Amino acid sequence: MVFLNLAIQSLKNRALASILTVVSIALSVALLLTVERVKRAAEEGFTQTISQTDLIVGARSGPVQLILYTVFNMGNATHNLSYKTYEEFKKHPAIAWTIPYSLGDGHRGFRVVGTTLDFFEHYRFRGDSKVELSEGKVLEGLWDVVIGADVARKLNYKLGDKIVVAHGVTKGEGIQKHDDKPFTIVGIMKPTGTALDQSVYVSLEGIEAMHIDWQGGAAPTPDKVVRPENIRKEDIHVDQITAFFVGTKSRIETLRLQREINNYKDEPLLAIIPGVTLSELWHGLSYVEQVLKVISWMVVAVGFMAMLIALTTSLNERRREMAILRALGAGTDKILALLVFESTLLTVAGILWGTLISVGGTLLLRPWLEIQFGFYLRGPMLGTLEFAYLAATLVGGILIGLIPAFRAQKMALKDGLSVKI
Repeated sequence: MVFLNLAIQSLKNRALASILTVVSIALSVALLLTVERVKRAAEEGFTQTISQTDLIVGARSGPVQLILYTVFNMGNATHNLSYKTYEEFKKHPAIAWTIPYSLGDGHRGFRVVGTTLDFFEHYRFRGDSKVELSEGKVLEGLWDVVIGADVARKLNYKLGDKIVVAHGVTKGEGIQKHDDKPFTIVGIMKPTGTALDQSVYVSLEGIEAMHIDWQGGAAPTPDKVVRPENIRKEDIHVDQITAFFVGTKSRIETLRLQREINNYKDEPLLAIIPGVTLSELWHGLSYVEQVLKVISWMVVAVGFMAMLIALTTSLNERRREMAILRALGAGTDKILALLVFESTLLTVAGILWGTLISVGGTLLLRPWLEIQFGFYLRGPMLGTLEFAYLAATLVGGILIGLIPAFRAQKMALKDGLSVKI
């Protein structure tokens, strides 16, 4: 107890330097924990962008390309697949449900997706989270459209607004617009923190209806334009789609069904397991994680250097203190233990404050981070790896404290008493 009081009083005498040292270590620890938490959240958010979907099927290309344009709205399909093939597999005895996807058009930089009501019923992300609407209803009419949360927020849309889809996915307003066939917003989705927020959903028939008077990819002349009121949903024939999602009746059937689809002779197809492809894609980006981790440890090292400088520079001021302690009977081992104990106290205080800053900041910013960046900040705040980092930081602080402690140990009693004031 006397030893603790002596260390605390010694730190109080150098309050400013002690506070700055604790702040430095706290910020370093907070950054280290936050980077690890965000990294884990980013990985979970990335790999859980789509869940409970056993297969994604598209025209034969590459697994990464297929996952990018179907799940993340990035890139385009090289080919489509026939709707006849989709309907054939939809009736497969091993398949429980399917979600067709038709891509290719855009609205002011946002992807337009043609699908069915199966999307709202079966699509899952982050475990068992399903697509929900914040207001409005799902697709019913031919010219109905449901928009993602980011689309509504960034373009300031509300229910009942008309939107015009452009031919091709563009970043701006688009070059060739389907302005003769506008859609009406009937629903706005709740934020998900995924690419769903940045998508515009219409029916498969709506995609076909937009292009009903287009020939060879070219816009119709004014005399050949078909007015939207003259197009009936039951008269629309869907010829092609881009891809479809599959949920199997049994996970055991997934690999067998995947091989069957990949070996389909009537049309070149590719079936991928989204969870496997997402994990491979994430590990391919692991260098970013390593860079962030190196930066974090460098910041921790800077914090330790600040503590070392503070303790070392204060030795000249404490030479008389050390001499008095030795004159009162304290051995050199007690001097060494005192300084190491002081550095341990500073390190523990920095770790506690850093942990509090990281956890508190995460709890405070979690809703915003999930919506804006898709960081899925769920689960325990501190995992096994974080505790290992804290333990390593504590050991590092103790070892840093040994440097000035050994130096103080070597100070002679005579040297301490002869300091000139």
